[in-house]
Amino acid sequence: MQGKLSLNMVNAATTTGSMKTAGLSLLLLSFLLYIADSYPNVDLSNMGCEECTLRMNSFFSRDRPIYQCMGCCFSRAYPTPLKSMKTMTIPKNITSEASCCVAKHSYETEVAGIKVRNHTHCHCSTCYFHKI
Repeated sequence: MQGKLSLNMVNAATTTGSMKTAGLSLLLLSFLLYIADSYPNVDLSNMGCEECTLRMNSFFSRDRPIYQCMGCCFSRAYPTPLKSMKTMTIPKNITSEASCCVAKHSYETEVAGIKVRNHTHCHCSTCYFHKI
């Protein structure tokens, strides 16, 4: 009768295996919660695009500093209202609005025979094409 296992021995082995599995699960869960908690609370919608400010243009700043407006501003898209859609020559389902980082004040200067705008103040305003 030595070959037979008692019911108590089987239950003890099963309980030990379950405890190890539960312990590992709790350890993994606490590790994942630690990682989630330590992740920075940052607005990722604007990731990679900094605020609209004056920055030195390294390409043109050879003999003197040339500053130009760089960065991001507001933009959004939304469904076109039905009233507006009726007045469009080519109806579009999506309407978008945006403002660009533009120079409020600037003056023209020459660098190596090329005329460039040296910006002195930036703000977010209507987007329009910029020439160097």
